[in-house]
Amino acid sequence: MSRCSGPEVIVWDTTYACPLRCSHCYSESGRRPSRQLGPEAMLRVADALASLGPRVVALSGGEPLVVRGVFEVAQRLRAAGVKLSINTSGWVMNRALAERLADHFDEVIVSLDGATSEVHDRIRGREGSFERVLAALTLLDEVAAERSTADRGRLCFGVDCVVIRSNFGQLEDIAGDIAHRFPRLTTLGFNAAVPEGLASRPEFGVHELLDDDQVARLTSTAFRSRLRELAPSSVAVFTTDNLNLVMKPERVAEGTDTKVMQVEPDGLVRGIPVYEGTVGSLLEEPAAVLWERTLARLRDPFVVETLSAVESMGTWAQAVRRMDRRFGSADDIARIDQRSVRTRPPEFVTATVARP
Repeated sequence: MSRCSGPEVIVWDTTYACPLRCSHCYSESGRRPSRQLGPEAMLRVADALASLGPRVVALSGGEPLVVRGVFEVAQRLRAAGVKLSINTSGWVMNRALAERLADHFDEVIVSLDGATSEVHDRIRGREGSFERVLAALTLLDEVAAERSTADRGRLCFGVDCVVIRSNFGQLEDIAGDIAHRFPRLTTLGFNAAVPEGLASRPEFGVHELLDDDQVARLTSTAFRSRLRELAPSSVAVFTTDNLNLVMKPERVAEGTDTKVMQVEPDGLVRGIPVYEGTVGSLLEEPAAVLWERTLARLRDPFVVETLSAVESMGTWAQAVRRMDRRFGSADDIARIDQRSVRTRPPEFVTATVARP
């Protein structure tokens, strides 16, 4: 399969294990079995992904830094010429991990959802997570400086902020204060929450998903310019409403939206990213066959009708719930039915996860 005919971006949620309990968690990580594969099976999935010729593979979770074999997977994918990024909460970061990340990944993205511990920890569901993420960014900044001095190559690391109503008022503080604490920070992204997983709950939509006015402000030229003025000049700042992830069939067919594949921890491929429902396993069938099934699902009359009607965050959340019940497995639907109706995170969790 040629590079242009396959997915441009592949997101692999390598595990559902996670030390945090984020209020908006797209994968409900930390609340369900991890489903992560052993090292050898992960390498088989990596080879399958490389065969599709993606531009980028993003390793996510859960928390990918707790996955045994994640660096071997990275080495395999980079050897195949794939650009790699990894998303982490920073909770388990230490000096050794920061150095290994610099050796294996083109970009390290750290999640920061507030300018204060009160806001960030409440969204992330664990006390102390704000201090942990700042410590992780400090380590990455130090490693980036040392590599630059020793002429060992550049470590690119950035901050990703999932924007909801609880932190909307702190975006300028993140750009104007937090970003200045890390001189070698390269990117700062403010991304509107996607109504996926726990963020698709009706209650979350009422209290936390951005409304239309907030989405318009987040993506406005004036607001983006304001954030860029506040941030260090060396940092690339961007904002997005994430509506490209609606995956409207006509836009994907036209090539307007990026072609994305989402892979679950055990190698199952989602029929369409963001929405529940899989089309097969990379451990059992050729990757090209599964990609063709994802494209076929976008032509399904139900999908065309449901996704073509999305015009706002509110209608997108409704579409997600409709899609999830149509294509989700019995286990998926049972999990959906058991989701808490609470709109705020529960008491801070104290669970721990093993480091790799």
